[in-house]
Amino acid sequence: MALQLSHAVSDGIRRTLTRTGGILFVGFLVIQFGIQTAVNSAVLGYLPPEAAAQFGRNAGLALPISGTAGLALFGALIILSSAYFVILSRTFAQPLSEMSTFPATATQRLGRATAIALVGGLIVSITVMIGFFLLFLPGLFFAASFLFFIFAVAVEDLGIIGSLKRSWGLARGSRLRLGVLVVVSALFGGVIGGVAPLLDLAGVPVAADVVTVVLTTVFFLPYYAIIASAYRQLGDERGAPGRSTPESVDTSQVPEL
Repeated sequence: MALQLSHAVSDGIRRTLTRTGGILFVGFLVIQFGIQTAVNSAVLGYLPPEAAAQFGRNAGLALPISGTAGLALFGALIILSSAYFVILSRTFAQPLSEMSTFPATATQRLGRATAIALVGGLIVSITVMIGFFLLFLPGLFFAASFLFFIFAVAVEDLGIIGSLKRSWGLARGSRLRLGVLVVVSALFGGVIGGVAPLLDLAGVPVAADVVTVVLTTVFFLPYYAIIASAYRQLGDERGAPGRSTPESVDTSQVPEL
């Protein structure tokens, strides 16, 4: 059976509006602010002193640190972000009735899952980027096919190849509907790409960074919750091989629209 997209959207929003969803929102917000600040700090830190003084007024959120320190901070936050998305995936993929708390498996084998998410996420990003560069449709196809990669890693404890195959299999027959989610996220990226430069031109770079981070968090947290709901739908229909726990994905807690 194909994905019920309206069901996934409504269920994903309900997951976001729980107490646990609120905690995940704050965590996402903090990480995004950290990454934005680290990028700005690294760029300013590597500029010559004269150029840094000139561009510093338009740098937005930044710390008075060297470029090397800024780059190290960025790397640490990327690793932290990967660990966060493992926890987020495990949390949003649990039954809706249990969303008041984090699952007992939230940090289980977190180091292994984080490493796989980092390497596999890079592979997925490069694949999708090449697809979009060569022709738009292949990029959209690959993006839709690998939407569930992080959930296969986090929830089913699969390796890189196993997670890629699992995501590909779950997306089969529902790629057009999943492609809608990919297009919506791309459109949102375009909106952010237009708003931030306008605020920069208005002479408020810090406000531009704050608006970008807040809007990104407000959009992408429910976006991942919707993908988690879609994963639950399709995973329940097709089974979940390779799970590290006997629990299966089940959508019985959520009424169909």
